[in-house]
Amino acid sequence: MTNDPDDRAAELHALFFETAQELLQALNDEALKLEKQPGDSELVRGIRRTVHTLKGDAAACGYRELSELAHELEDALAAELGAEAQGEVAEIALLAADVFGAILEAHRQNRPVPSGTELRDRIQKLSQQPVKKSRRKKAVRPSATESWNEYDQLAIRTAQNQGRRVYMVSIAIDPLCAMPVAGRQLVHNALKSAGEVLAIHPEPGATASNKTVEAAIASQLNADELKSKCNIPTIVSKVKVDALRKPRQRKTKPVDAQVAETAHPESAAQGTVLERGTPPDELQAEPDATSLPVAAPTSTIAENTLRVDAERIDDVLNLVGELIIGKSMLAQTLNEFGRRFPKDALRNKFVDGMSFQARVLNDLQRAVMKIRMVPVEQLFRRFPRVVRDVARQCGKDVELVLSGQNTDLDKSILDSIAEPLTHMVRNAVSHGIETAAERQRVGKPAKGTITLDAYHQGNQVVVEVRDDGRGIDIARVRAKAVEMKLGSAEEAARLSDVEALDMIFKPGFSTAQVITEISGRGVGMDVVQSVLHRLKGSVSVETRAGEGTTFRLKLPLTLAIIKAILFRVEQRLYAIPLNAVAEIARAVESDVHQVDNHQVLQLRQQVVPLIRLGRLPEAGVDRSTQKFFLLVIQLGEKRYGLVVDGLAGEEELVIKALDDNVVATDLVSGASILGDGRVVLILNLAAIIERSSRMRPEGAGSVQEGLLSSQAELYAGLARAKAANGGRA
Repeated sequence: MTNDPDDRAAELHALFFETAQELLQALNDEALKLEKQPGDSELVRGIRRTVHTLKGDAAACGYRELSELAHELEDALAAELGAEAQGEVAEIALLAADVFGAILEAHRQNRPVPSGTELRDRIQKLSQQPVKKSRRKKAVRPSATESWNEYDQLAIRTAQNQGRRVYMVSIAIDPLCAMPVAGRQLVHNALKSAGEVLAIHPEPGATASNKTVEAAIASQLNADELKSKCNIPTIVSKVKVDALRKPRQRKTKPVDAQVAETAHPESAAQGTVLERGTPPDELQAEPDATSLPVAAPTSTIAENTLRVDAERIDDVLNLVGELIIGKSMLAQTLNEFGRRFPKDALRNKFVDGMSFQARVLNDLQRAVMKIRMVPVEQLFRRFPRVVRDVARQCGKDVELVLSGQNTDLDKSILDSIAEPLTHMVRNAVSHGIETAAERQRVGKPAKGTITLDAYHQGNQVVVEVRDDGRGIDIARVRAKAVEMKLGSAEEAARLSDVEALDMIFKPGFSTAQVITEISGRGVGMDVVQSVLHRLKGSVSVETRAGEGTTFRLKLPLTLAIIKAILFRVEQRLYAIPLNAVAEIARAVESDVHQVDNHQVLQLRQQVVPLIRLGRLPEAGVDRSTQKFFLLVIQLGEKRYGLVVDGLAGEEELVIKALDDNVVATDLVSGASILGDGRVVLILNLAAIIERSSRMRPEGAGSVQEGLLSSQAELYAGLARAKAANGGRA
């Protein structure tokens, strides 16, 4: 934390926005559970606890509108609601999550704060609902004021169990006080200076016109000293202090009684509410008043959790990347030393030192990468609400099944796929799942199912979105492609099913017949594909008519450091991710066949389209016997063969982003520097395949070639950038 008050306030607000998002997600989760289990009082209490925490945090940061709105909702949930009212709590909680989120976003963007009128009206109607009647006599006499909430009760019980002195303090503000709000603030300050304030009403910053401040405080002072501390002249007219003694422990109950109480937790909990203003003698007189459970100490958990800005982790990762480059430089130097002095005794010592350094550096790299990895559950948690809302809009009954939530993925990648995945889930509900009537007509259950799954596959993470709906009508896709002039009817008919399905990733493509808020605007799947390509991932689709559709996203574990295979094209060095290479083969030119303007190679009973990154052999040279290396890459469900001049080995590369002023092409996704100082360009495979498919060779019988030959100026730009950065890429 910095010493500048403005900086401290900014850090506090940033922390509040982060924790508030977690609280809103928890509010959504609890409300959705309550919607499925109406009347569950424990879930209602959980919602109230979440709202209470958000209220307190918002008040501490000065966001009065949010704090007051949350306070109104908390008060409405405090009463024992009847069955009819409990059915509305889930709807109101979901609405509150939306309104609170809008208010937070307005504060974050410094925009006018929305009024929240609809939420206030719903809260007011909820407050007017009939209260559930209690079947047991209350163990404590209710006071004129409302009861402490569960957090306050818990704080009081915890302090008592720690053997601390707890007092109930009631302070009346002088009726002649000209500024009662400021007077209450002075009272709050006096209480804070006297001990730890466990509970207080009204809370600091509240604008309500209360003339009385009630508080529970743990203090080392005796009652008279505390009373004197709080008696502020011209502000306070009366102070009442009552010591709250620790209640006697309840006697052990027979097993039958415990079973009966467990079977009816709500009835067992009656009379356990700690009331403000209740005399301490009455509190001790009833043993059942101690039934509020005392929370286990959580300080250890809190101390083991540290919030760190993502940029700081990125800085550490960049330094690890520099160390890896240094390791490569030392390895190159050691190899040269070994060649010059093969029998020198120091050589073995250097080798041992390098081996030790490499092990430690690998452990360091894995440790830093692990910090960046987060479970996909953080992203999956938002989708039950998305599915619920879209299903209601479409009039469908849809269930979401989550799987593989503990699969870890780089935080930056997880954030990047949030919007694409949201679009795909919404599409699955609106396009994929049929209405209940349609499903029943074809013998399916009325409720549709969407499955979100994540799992590791080699050095990649696969995220699947599956639905058991109608599937994609491929004939309709072909017709739409012709309508959009993406090809003629004859060309569309010749497309395989896989090629036809690729059409849905074209910009503006949509098979929806009606444009709605959810679908039909032709915006979405092309953006999904572009995001995946930018992340060096891929998206593929499988569908079966009447059975459903599966979208499969394949993503790298991280974007910072990759295992790569290096190769040469026309004396220049390039690299591609090793996990994209299905196999490496050696072939001769005589095995290559030409289909239209494309070259193909039959490799183990499979026809592989070739992409020539360099130029064809010169004219006049016998090509039939010339050999070349073939890198067979897998992109989605398709295979392609990259024709390269030679291989240069495997290397662990630290990816450096390239400025558009240095490299203005989408064929390159980044660069790295090797231990000997050479620069290597990392190719964007998705862009290379897309560019290759668009190329039209000049002249009949000519073939595609030289995809990278036109990019020769890349290395000149990199050399200039490297020189400007003092030799660093």
